[in-house]
Amino acid sequence: MKVCVVPCSAEKIPPCDVALFGFCWLGEVDYESELSGKTDKFEEAARLSRSCGCGVACACKTLSRGVVRKSLAIADRGKLLGITDMNHVFGGEEYKSGAYLGLYTVGGYKVGLCIENDLYFPEGLRALSSCGCNIILAALEEARSPVQPVLFRAYAYIYGVPVIACAGRTAYFASPEGELASSTRPVTLFETEPQNGYRLVTRRLRGISEEDSADY
Repeated sequence: MKVCVVPCSAEKIPPCDVALFGFCWLGEVDYESELSGKTDKFEEAARLSRSCGCGVACACKTLSRGVVRKSLAIADRGKLLGITDMNHVFGGEEYKSGAYLGLYTVGGYKVGLCIENDLYFPEGLRALSSCGCNIILAALEEARSPVQPVLFRAYAYIYGVPVIACAGRTAYFASPEGELASSTRPVTLFETEPQNGYRLVTRRLRGISEEDSADY
């Protein structure tokens, strides 16, 4: 599986299965303007996916009646599959939170989405892994902390799913084997082989007696 990461914009991207664009390309998208036809940014993403023959995930800020969210729009072969919003908002931030996880089938692969603050809440990435996603794409507006690549690496290793991220102008790749690579090039191509390996884990649990009462 080949994934191309484009932090800002590019005139041409190499052949790939999915292309991840940072927040610079689509920028801010107003739903009312999109619906009225004044703008067609989501359609532009869909057209790009058609012309490139691959899936496209574009980070953006979506605006709806004054409410701003950080989002990822995903399209495949000319069709807009959906828009996923960031689920966690810290106090003092201007954004509103979303309500669900993003998991889409793109080119035969299950692609999970992680947006900005959601990186700090492992239950979301664990759920994506449990749902059988082949890869997790993460989009962060800025590379604010050295902790972020540490989390990419940790989640990929613990949950067994490759994590490919665009943080500011830097692209990251974390493998399930614990490897981490980064690039600041305008266009970066990562290649990974989706894995479905599972390990048997046992646990000793106290309680849930086998001799329970029949009187309820």
